[in-house]
Amino acid sequence: MESNKRNTLIDLFENSVNKFPGNTFLLEKQQKEWTETTYAATREKVYRFGAGLVKLGVKPKDNMALLSEGRNSWIIGELAMFYAGAVNVPLSVKLEEKNDLLFRLQHSESRYIMVSASQLPKIRKIKSELPDVKKIIVFDDLDSYEEKEISMKEVCEMGESLLTDDAEGFLKIGQSLSNDDIATITYTSGTTADPKGIMLTHRNYTSNVEQSLTLTGVQEKWRTLIILPLDHCFAHVVGFYIFMSRGAAIATVQNGRTAMETLKNIPINLKEIQPDMLLSVPALAKSFRKAIESGIKAKGEKVEKLFNFALKVSYKYNKEGWNKGADGTFVLKPLVMLFDKILFSNIRKGFCENLKFFVGGGALLDKDLQDFYYAIGIPMFQGYGLSEATPVISSNTPEKHKFGSSGVLVKPMDLVIKDHKDNVLPQGEKGEIVIRGENVMAGYWKNEKSTEDTIKDGWLYTGDLGYMDDDNFLVVLGRFKSLLIGSDGEKYSPEGIEEAIVSYSPFIDQIMLYNNQNNYTSALVVPNMENLKKRCKNDWNTEEAKKEAIELINNSINEFKKSGSQGGKFPERWLPVTFALLDEPFSEHNQMINSTMKMVRPKIEKYYKNRIEELYKPEGKNIFHEKNIGALR
Repeated sequence: MESNKRNTLIDLFENSVNKFPGNTFLLEKQQKEWTETTYAATREKVYRFGAGLVKLGVKPKDNMALLSEGRNSWIIGELAMFYAGAVNVPLSVKLEEKNDLLFRLQHSESRYIMVSASQLPKIRKIKSELPDVKKIIVFDDLDSYEEKEISMKEVCEMGESLLTDDAEGFLKIGQSLSNDDIATITYTSGTTADPKGIMLTHRNYTSNVEQSLTLTGVQEKWRTLIILPLDHCFAHVVGFYIFMSRGAAIATVQNGRTAMETLKNIPINLKEIQPDMLLSVPALAKSFRKAIESGIKAKGEKVEKLFNFALKVSYKYNKEGWNKGADGTFVLKPLVMLFDKILFSNIRKGFCENLKFFVGGGALLDKDLQDFYYAIGIPMFQGYGLSEATPVISSNTPEKHKFGSSGVLVKPMDLVIKDHKDNVLPQGEKGEIVIRGENVMAGYWKNEKSTEDTIKDGWLYTGDLGYMDDDNFLVVLGRFKSLLIGSDGEKYSPEGIEEAIVSYSPFIDQIMLYNNQNNYTSALVVPNMENLKKRCKNDWNTEEAKKEAIELINNSINEFKKSGSQGGKFPERWLPVTFALLDEPFSEHNQMINSTMKMVRPKIEKYYKNRIEELYKPEGKNIFHEKNIGALR
């Protein structure tokens, strides 16, 4: 299966520039206007910066950290590193300088750091603890620079002189890279004590680009707006390298002065760029949905009723996507087309007229969310992957999709489902997803034991539970380590239930189910205080109001039981019997949410150990417990 031909990220980039020199590659908005940079112009910038890095002292195989918001300099900076023969260590801007950021910089042995001006203060706070760092390259021009700091502009000027003196010698560095050379060390999001550095080779990346393109084609004239952080492996490969391989255009979100300002720029930028395809995670998709529904509500009760009726009709006709119109529902097609013409097409115009589909990754997508976007004509297709697989393993596509599944497999790649004794299971049986292909990582940086535990004879053990269905769609059920375990030893993945409850209930912002060989399932709930206060009839400062709020939360959960409106979606034994209300959300700041917006269950369970234990004591089933009342402020 392995390729003998040299196929590095430099080869991929050079091929694209040679094929599409005049095509727009990068789109960036810094003030009021978008600036476009062609493929050919991008290569000139990359050469200058890469040559400057060599002149600065960067050596082949040096590790270089990159800490910045998504922007042209991020993309140019990474490519420049490769031309200098270096390895990129991409870092999330959400990392705190102490612990998380410091650990990655020290552990990766980064010798150089590329950083945006807005992230520079974090580096300045900890650089005294980074004696091995030789230079800090700042993307933006500053009035003054501290020790070891230098501007990107100055590095590029140094590069110009090297290109004048010895362009051939400079280009030989990049040409000497092999398929097996490490391109990036991407750190896991830290669901355990110490994050692991995933070593991805140049061929890992180029092979996953080739594999992903067997699922669906990106067209040359397409545009995307990269909403996810570029250090996110999914955004890195699908948003950046796949679009690059096709000569398509990449825009990055306009950076605001604060994270909130940047978030507010997303809907504005979407309308300006009019992307053909978007990458998303459930949290973003939910945010877009809420904005669409708020817009409908603002048009009045009649429009809202029509919209909800149109959705119901569309859901009935669409079914699971692949079987729309089946079982006699084809008779609804004229009505569905009418609603699309008079209603849904206008929503698309107001949101993102050219958008053909989303691809969702990072967490399991709630089926209700998929139903919603499919109905309004912007399908949201679930994909599956992990950074250790560079990352794409499977995806639903416009050509082939089934809601509730994670789609069809990329090619070429082998996948088997194994039980806990390492036996391969037949089609349809649940077990661990295990894959083999050129997209499997080289291993974990400075962590042989974890590498040996994860890769065996070339097979990557994903740690995810799933199965292949009768139509050869991969169904991913969740992480092995996050499974609910009943008192009889039966196991169940909670993620689908959690997503469904949060999507359904306006009173629940976050929920984590728990069952570790207990007689019933419990939950930790982060309430939506704003909606509870609006709905409660009693004075919020009274105990009656707090009990009323708890009842609203309980009723939301009970809707998923047999007699409820959502009944039958999940086995009742895994629905929470009782819950503890929390007065603090799970967040990246308290390390209970990782950078891909997944809950870090071990940390949540450890922090709330006492609250969980109380839920299994005789008084634990009393939802009106004083601690629940106290959590509602």
